[in-house]
Amino acid sequence: MTADPRLGQMRRDALQAFRPPAKLALADWIQKSVFLPSSIAAQPGRMRLWKPQMEIANSIGDDTVERVTILKSARVGATQLMVGTLGHFVENDPSPVLCVVPAEADARHLMVSVIEPTFQESPLLRAALSNDSRDTMLHRRFAGGSLSIVSARAPRNLRARTARILFADEIDAYELSAGTEGDPVELAMRRTMTFGNRRIVLASTPIDAETSRILRAYEQSDKRIFEIPCPHCGEFSEIVWADIKWDADKPETAHWRCPTCEGRVEDRVKAQLVQAGRWRVLAPHVEGHRGYKLTSLTSTLPNATWPKLAAEFLQAKRSPTTLKPWLNTVLGEPWRGEGDDLDSTDFAALQRPFSLDTVPEDALVLTVGGDVQKDRVELTYTGWTAEGDMRVLDHVPIWGDPTDSETWIEVEDALRRQFRHPLGGVLNVDAAVIDSGNWADQVYNFCRPRTARRVLPGKGVSGFSRPSLAFSSSRKVRLALIGVDGVKLTLHQRLAHGETILFSDQLSGDYFDQVRAERLVTKFNRGRPMRVWEVISGRRNEALDTLAYSYAARQLVGLDMERRVSDLARKDGPKKAPMIVKSAWLGK
Repeated sequence: MTADPRLGQMRRDALQAFRPPAKLALADWIQKSVFLPSSIAAQPGRMRLWKPQMEIANSIGDDTVERVTILKSARVGATQLMVGTLGHFVENDPSPVLCVVPAEADARHLMVSVIEPTFQESPLLRAALSNDSRDTMLHRRFAGGSLSIVSARAPRNLRARTARILFADEIDAYELSAGTEGDPVELAMRRTMTFGNRRIVLASTPIDAETSRILRAYEQSDKRIFEIPCPHCGEFSEIVWADIKWDADKPETAHWRCPTCEGRVEDRVKAQLVQAGRWRVLAPHVEGHRGYKLTSLTSTLPNATWPKLAAEFLQAKRSPTTLKPWLNTVLGEPWRGEGDDLDSTDFAALQRPFSLDTVPEDALVLTVGGDVQKDRVELTYTGWTAEGDMRVLDHVPIWGDPTDSETWIEVEDALRRQFRHPLGGVLNVDAAVIDSGNWADQVYNFCRPRTARRVLPGKGVSGFSRPSLAFSSSRKVRLALIGVDGVKLTLHQRLAHGETILFSDQLSGDYFDQVRAERLVTKFNRGRPMRVWEVISGRRNEALDTLAYSYAARQLVGLDMERRVSDLARKDGPKKAPMIVKSAWLGK
């Protein structure tokens, strides 16, 4: 008897129905399963990875890869990619997952504003992190695993977690707190050591070359760069900034010049070339650790076109304070120590014929920084242009014992002085910050009744990620907290490049020796390189300190510059705003 062939086909169909589906590559799974909400994506809906992201995602999902390092710029979708891969580990490979970010605020933002909305938007993931499983705001449980998001500033949180999957984001921004056990990245990686199949993903925009964690990690990897084919010669090349060209003063003409044939490639074909691009391994002998360098030059986002990046560069290059973040966030390049010391700076070339007696016309705001010594109070007067350039008009020592009230009377007179402005009016001191230091009682007593005039006591706080100006309250007076490390670095960089800080020709050589009295050095704390300011032997640094405090005082002044120009043009002084008496009748 002959078997019915239909039975054989039915049997094959039944077997196929019970056969597990072929495992999707992680990039394909993300594009099929993860949906982005309108709150975090310009184009909400199914997540679409661009060509460079796809291999990175697949490497994170590859069981033969233990570590993935992403040296990145901004505008490359790294955070969204991380959330997509997180969804994979929650749904397909449940495990304890640890995410480390620089600060507590970053942790809350990542959980509440990025992860939860994305999971809620994605049908497959919607129930994975339900409210019923909520442990704390930054810890969730799911079937077969857990998710914890912690701040690198709280090492005790790292000690309390064990994870198979580690995502460490923006690792160059991690701070090493005093008294901690070591570097936060090393602490986090130790929490994965009990898992033979662990996965470690490190990602960051680099900051400073000498201390960059992400740069060191990338150098230890197989170092992959993304290359695109030239439409003229067909050769593959990495897009580097040196090959982005444009006509003089016309950033809208920016294009890529092929380094092989020098053919001109317009931005309008970039997306097509990126889609045809490929990753190239520079260190193929390294196994199990894949490293990717990803920059905005390859990004196909509308705000990362070559003409837009060229226009941003022309604005940023004017000052190191804007050039450094541009290099970090656009090119994914670390800053390489420019401005560490000022010994090679020609201060004489930065001097101009102005002073407090001959105020330059472009100085529209006046701030003062003060430093108290045992026999004097030193004051630096700084004029500010509408563009934020600095004009150091004078450095004045007021001799006297800080415990003597007569000394502070002279300081008050100095801060009350008025200076004739070339526009015809007078310029007053708009704000002042005086370092409290070892003379806190005297400085607080002086500043307390003058707070309304923006005369505040100041205290320097260490840490390059500190804001240049923050506030606290001490002894019933508003205290200005000055991020001196970052402010001094900004001043050094501006002085080492360009002419955004100019000095009175009345200032002497000793003053400039004090301005260049400190330099950045790299020291090691528990094996981690740290950059610190060091006073050069034999030099005094009061002038640098007062300049830093005068710089911070500028942030106390919020002015309409057009109105300030109008006020300075009035010989009878600024026009006073009319007094408005509020009627109690409105509140009845």
